[in-house]
Amino acid sequence: MNNVLTITNLGISFATDAGAVKAVDDVSLTVAPGEVLAIVGESGSGKTVTAKTILGLLPETATMNGAVILSSKDGSSESNIVSLTKQQLRQVRGTDVSMVFQEPSTALNPVYTVGWQIAEGIRAHGQFSKKEARVKAIEILGRVGIPDPETRVNYYPHQFSGGQKQRVVIAMALVLDPGLIVADEPTTALDVTVQAEILDLLRRVRDEFGTAIVLITHNMGVVADLADRVAVMFEGKVVEEAPAQKLFSSPQHEYTKKLLAAVPHVGQGIVRAAARAEARAPGWAEQTPVVEAKDLRIEYPGRLGRHGFTAVDGISFSIRPGEVLGLVGESGSGKTTTGRAIAGLTRVTGGSLKVLGHEMHGFKEREFKKFRSDIGFVFQDPASSFNPLLTIAECVAEPLVVHGRASNPGAARARVNELLEAVQLPRAYGDRYPHELSGGQRQRASLARSLALEPSLLIADEPTSALDVSVQARVLELFAELQREFGFAALFISHDLAVVDILADRIAVLYKGKLVEEGTGAEVLGAPKDPYTQRLLASLPVPDPAEQAQRREGLRKLRAAG
Repeated sequence: MNNVLTITNLGISFATDAGAVKAVDDVSLTVAPGEVLAIVGESGSGKTVTAKTILGLLPETATMNGAVILSSKDGSSESNIVSLTKQQLRQVRGTDVSMVFQEPSTALNPVYTVGWQIAEGIRAHGQFSKKEARVKAIEILGRVGIPDPETRVNYYPHQFSGGQKQRVVIAMALVLDPGLIVADEPTTALDVTVQAEILDLLRRVRDEFGTAIVLITHNMGVVADLADRVAVMFEGKVVEEAPAQKLFSSPQHEYTKKLLAAVPHVGQGIVRAAARAEARAPGWAEQTPVVEAKDLRIEYPGRLGRHGFTAVDGISFSIRPGEVLGLVGESGSGKTTTGRAIAGLTRVTGGSLKVLGHEMHGFKEREFKKFRSDIGFVFQDPASSFNPLLTIAECVAEPLVVHGRASNPGAARARVNELLEAVQLPRAYGDRYPHELSGGQRQRASLARSLALEPSLLIADEPTSALDVSVQARVLELFAELQREFGFAALFISHDLAVVDILADRIAVLYKGKLVEEGTGAEVLGAPKDPYTQRLLASLPVPDPAEQAQRREGLRKLRAAG
């Protein structure tokens, strides 16, 4: 059969004030019917630009050359996307090719029901009545695993969980039965358990619908789990292309080898944890904990006569000076709520929580204010935590100004320069604005800001979840170096067990607000006792197609056992 997609000598440049910037350079790729092609590479490699070209979604500042030939599913027609008009592109999108976007919350319109949004796409491409379109919407929601689709077709996006929203977006892409789906980072923001479900769904889409998939991702475990063939992009070029099994077992290009070496593995942390333990002073374990929780409960009050929601349900743990506690669990388990309570951003409703010797249950802001300078916070998304109107230097200086350590950002510049150098950013980057830095650079600046007041406790909430594997590896290495240098205690919140294993001295597993398991990485990840921890560990994809197939089977058995 003919290929569903054939890209030949594709070149894309963007017009900027500083001149043309080459984003994609002489790329040639093919995708066969029912095949999954993964395009991998770090941010700026050109993978998303290549993917958007397939649907004609590039801005007017883009200049293209080469050909992007898209065939219909039955092979009866072909179109060169590069030369199509806007009207012709509208006919092709949805019927021949669809896109699953990275962030389902922004891809869905919050003011319309999901059924209306699916039906809108159906009616735009065919002679369907409202009733017929609704029937098709219900059918496709059922096929992608949304429970009770007859009722939930009338739900709004905010009434679905993150994983269910991604299923709705996949349903929208599938409803007109296209021959090709372009999935741009479809699992980046999802927990490992939900990610495993979405990967199963995409596998089913390929097998049941016969749909080819172009998968754009930086997660090499996801690639090993789903892809038939892999194309590695670096600086706009395809530097290596091979079947998945061959690429993982014997990568040829130096960049591919570096990319695979940067992937964190469960078990890497045992040696590091032992080295950290040896470096500690005698009597360290007897020191007063920086954080101590006993039967901690946090409940959000109900509204309009409804019962309240218990986010954290009677958990107990402690963090000693200079220790890193990894807090893991899926969305809704209470991880972030616990972190926010430690920082005094969420009220404690039951039990006891002592932070730096101060009781947080019933605390008064006036009394706690003097402790705030001893707590640093690294947010999950540095792009939204920085003020876009301030330079990086002004953002990093903000805690110093707020706490009276400097009269203005200018007076704090010497300290800001020290902090930027500590997180391996050039001093000149202080004069840039947040949007002028890459994701990894912004996260380094976020680390610099959190360390500005030399805190004794750092709370890091998913600080590497949205980063490329190579950038993530550098940020994790930096975090470990800074922790050794400054000696702060840390609560490291994440849903990635391999990342937590590298950094944490101890790991605590949360599930539905309860602490189900706690211990060293060797205990929790080497021999997990709780069924939930076992399921969490089995859901983590590994960068080896053969091993990943075995793990997938093991996860299926765990799910079947309940």
